[in-house]
Amino acid sequence: MAESVREMIPEEEVAKRIKTLGEQISKDYAGRSVHLICVLKGGVFFMCELAKRITVPVSMDFMSVSSYGDDTKSSGVVRIVKDLDEPLEGKDVLIVEDIIDSGRTLSYLIENFKDRKPKSLRLCTLLDKPERRIVKDIKVDYLGFAIPDEFVVGYGLDYAQKYRNLPYIGVVEGVE
Repeated sequence: MAESVREMIPEEEVAKRIKTLGEQISKDYAGRSVHLICVLKGGVFFMCELAKRITVPVSMDFMSVSSYGDDTKSSGVVRIVKDLDEPLEGKDVLIVEDIIDSGRTLSYLIENFKDRKPKSLRLCTLLDKPERRIVKDIKVDYLGFAIPDEFVVGYGLDYAQKYRNLPYIGVVEGVE
């Protein structure tokens, strides 16, 4: 059976929530700058839209990790595919993630980044699936939406590299 996509969160609702997150981050980092770290590839769409709505100085870096491949379920093994270009020491760092599922990837990244001695380290995610959490001690500082345990795409999230470009959050149907 071929998969199809059903809209879960409309484009307008996503845009409104990102604007609100940008306002809160700007308020929390007032008088400072924030170093955004995008977890590739999925986080790019979210981070770009979020950065446009943050009014304090922003710098950016990118990291690519893999725990999925082309599957719909995490393998549980986190692998760094592309490391950061800049050191984190002394910076106010905000990890920008598209989705938190099991929490394994974020747990790994948070510990890895703490060793790099940032001034502060916070987490912003567009989507969170609390029902799927295996690593329970992840603190989300800025949350777009808590969603049920469905396989979602759009706004950077993909299924086998497809559907990232959808301007809304959709549910893939017909996929196990």
